[in-house]
This record gives sequence, C-alpha cells and structure tokens, in this order.
Amino acid sequence: MRKKLICLLVTGSLPGIAAADATSDQIKALQAQLNALQKEVKQLRAEVATKPKAAAAVTVAPAPAVVAAPVDISSPDYGKAQATLTNDDVTAMKQQIANQQLKVDSLEDAAQTGPIAGLSVTGYIDPTYIYNRAQSSSSFLFANHESSYNYFNSTFGDLYLDIKKTFGVGPMAPSAEITLMPNRGNGITLLQNSHGDIGNNILNTAVVNVPLTATTTLVAGLIPSFGGYELQQSNQMLTLTHNLLYDFSDPGSYIGIGANYTAGNWAWKFFLGNEQYRTFGAVTQTGTNALGDPITTSNKIPTFTARTDYTWSSALDIGGSINIGRQTLPSSIADNGTVSYGVGGQAPSSGGTFFFTEADLTYTLADVQYNAELDYGQQQNAAYNGGQAQWYGLSLLAHRKFNLPVVGRMGATVRYDLLVDSKNGGGGGGIALNGNGMDTANGFGIGADCLANSQANGGLGFECKGATRQDVSLDLLFYPTQQITVKVEYRHDWANKQVFLKNDGSYGKSNDLLATQFIYSF
Repeated sequence: MRKKLICLLVTGSLPGIAAADATSDQIKALQAQLNALQKEVKQLRAEVATKPKAAAAVTVAPAPAVVAAPVDISSPDYGKAQATLTNDDVTAMKQQIANQQLKVDSLEDAAQTGPIAGLSVTGYIDPTYIYNRAQSSSSFLFANHESSYNYFNSTFGDLYLDIKKTFGVGPMAPSAEITLMPNRGNGITLLQNSHGDIGNNILNTAVVNVPLTATTTLVAGLIPSFGGYELQQSNQMLTLTHNLLYDFSDPGSYIGIGANYTAGNWAWKFFLGNEQYRTFGAVTQTGTNALGDPITTSNKIPTFTARTDYTWSSALDIGGSINIGRQTLPSSIADNGTVSYGVGGQAPSSGGTFFFTEADLTYTLADVQYNAELDYGQQQNAAYNGGQAQWYGLSLLAHRKFNLPVVGRMGATVRYDLLVDSKNGGGGGGIALNGNGMDTANGFGIGADCLANSQANGGLGFECKGATRQDVSLDLLFYPTQQITVKVEYRHDWANKQVFLKNDGSYGKSNDLLATQFIYSF
C-alpha cells in the first residue's frame, strides 16, 4: 500500500505542480513535497536493508488451480498490509525524485534570473453608472475617451494597469513601475506639453526606484502628488467619487527627480521637477517681433515638493506635505498681437508663485477607518480678477466594515468636504474657471446672478466673490469575492453661489449624484 501511495505522489501530484505557474509560493510547496519524498525513500531503504536478502529475492508463483479468496474492502484491516520494496523499486523512485528536483531548480533559476523574474502585472476595471440631476443625464461611464475632468467624471470608469519589474532580490534591488490608464488617467486629462496642450497619452505614472542605502532611495520619473489621504485607484478608495480636495485643491503629478528617506517612525519624500502636469518646461508667448514672429518666455523655476509621515502606532499615521514653485497662467493673443494673462485677462505677468501645504491623518483599526485632511493654497495673479487666488478646505471620512446574514461582507462610508475659494472671484490650484469666471460643471467661481448684475452696469464681474463649495457622500460597499467590489453612492453638492449649470440653461446652488460601480481587481 505504501508503494502505491508513493508512486501516486511521484507520478500524479508532482507533474501537475511542475506544470503550474513558477511563482515563489508554488516552488516552495514543490520543494517541500520533494523533501518529504526523499525522507520517505530513506526510511524505505532502511527497512529494505534490515530484511534478509533471501526474503527480498524469494518469489512465490501463484498456483493456477487455487482461486484467490475475495477481498473484503469493508474490513477495518483493508489496506494495512505491510508493503515490500525491492532495491530496484527504490532506485527507480530515486531517479524520479532527481528529475523532479532538476525541474524545481530550473523553475527557481527562472524565477530569480529569467526575463520574467520580479515582474508583476496588476490592475482593475471599474465600469460605473452615474445619474446627474443638474445635467439631467444618466449613463454608464467606461473607457470614455475625453479630456474633461469633473468631480462626476474623474478617475473612474476605466482600465488601470500597474506593471512593475524588480531587478534582483532584497531591499537593495532597484525597480521600475509604470501605471497605465488609457482614458481617465493623468496622460489623458492632465499631462500637458510646453504650450499647455493635453497630449492624450495612456501613461499615468512612471517611476524608477534605486536604493542607495538601507534608508535612502533615489526616485525619478512621473510621480503622483504627495498631498492628501486619498489615493487615485478605485479599488483602494472607500467612496466612489473623490473628495473635493483631491479633485480641486491638492497638486497633481510631477516629472523630475527626488529621494525617499526613512528613519525610525519617520518617512520623508523630496522631489524637484517641472510645474505640475507639465511634461516639458512651460513656454508662454509674450508678444511678437517686427516680423510677427512670437516672443516667448519659459518657466525656468522648478517646483519643489516634500512630504513627511510619522507612524504614531500600528493604527495611526500622521502626515503632511508642502509644495512651492511658479505656475504658468493661461494666456490669449488679440488680433493686434497684444497678449493677456490670467483667466480674466487681468494678470500682470505670465505666471505666479504657487504655494500649497496640507496635513492629513489615517486611523485604521480592524474594521474601522477614519481620515482627515486640512488644505491651504495660494497662487499669485491666478484669481479671476488678476489678484491672488487663495483657497482652503477640509475633508473628513469615516468607514466601517461589517457582515450581514444574507449579504455577507460589506461596508459603509460617510464623507464631508469643504473647499473655500472666494477671494478675488476664485481660481488657482486645480480650479479651472472659464472666461466668465465660472466653472459651471463643478460649482466654482462667481455666481451667475452677480455676473449678470455686473454686466448690466458695464462690468465683467471682477468685483464678485468666488463660491464656497461643500458636499456630503454616502456609500455602501459590497465584497462578494476578494476580486470584486460593488459600490453604491449618493452625493449631494452645494455652494453659496449660483454656479451649477442645469440642463435648461439656468443656474442653481446644488446638485445631486446617484452612482454605482463594479470593480474587478486582478
């Protein structure tokens, strides 16, 4: 019986395992089985060696006239007979185990030094359905190729791919990581060339990490912002839509070089690069020469950003970031060659100093998570009337997971956001106003009634204040499997100005969203 069992292990289980994917866990499991078989072979060889040689060589020919007694498989003694192996049997088993060991060694070598060593590809798809009351629209959002970025159409409804390659093993191994979002990532909605045009590429981030010491790592490439508690990826968010600070206050992405440093409970990040969203140094036309050729100026001042995190305990992380640089303002050229700067054409120059800082915390314990964030930012000459833009805000989030008898594992999230952008008509940061000083899709800028009153008196609304924005989001999350997450969200947004454009052409102070999202992670 033991002989049959071992032969089944060798000829059945091992080939199936060897044909599986060459992951480290599978290799370890295969090696463990081989070790167990080798131990069993040694025990069997010891048993054979202790038996008399004559007994091993004696064979009894079956008597043709005798009928074997029927075997009672229900007997408690069935299958307990002592197995006897010859030296040839043991030698054959040793050869089979040696062959399997060779295969394991080959798999280990390929996993550590082969072309796919250290390579991982992960990601998700997240088709989303949203009803928007102000626009009177309801539709599925998935792979919708467009460059607009709104709070109801940001980084969701897309395919996300994370491709990472580690060169070697251990903490000193360098790595390269690229994330792709073909339709709603940084490349489609935010990354600009030298003239501010969006290039519609699928690249979202691209980072190279080169450890210099056990505590310091060199970082280069296209990185996301250091600001805030919220992440970009839908499968790592506890709500369906992003908070107001993520969408319109925190800086975006950067291209440049930096370093990460850790010391005890502290972690530091430093980065020097182009101004946010720029794949190339910004170039602005400042006029024309006598022949009508453009005269330009370039933003030669790099942007510096840094972040620090302190791990207070296993449950609490407290962090903050800072950002300082010079941001390029929008510009326009009149028929006579005159160049105007700023949203309202009132800025005195082509750019202004940008300063931003924030503090955030994350508390996670068992099935409970709390997040908080405070923001402050300002940008010279970036407001609608050409003055200084200034904004500040708050975001609070609470989440809890639980089980229901029929539904199973699920969670609930509530979030509140506040973003004040009233100074000089609003603007600055990630708030993009139109020529009338309004962002009618996202609810920022001056109110429609104030603009109408100003225009009736011959003005352009430069005396109007910008809007203060708030929202409350309520989410239910369902986890039917480890790969699948389903979210349902109701969100109410409101402002103190008439800044939300309705589908009938009028303006209101609020809007509502009802949305659901299906996320499949892989």
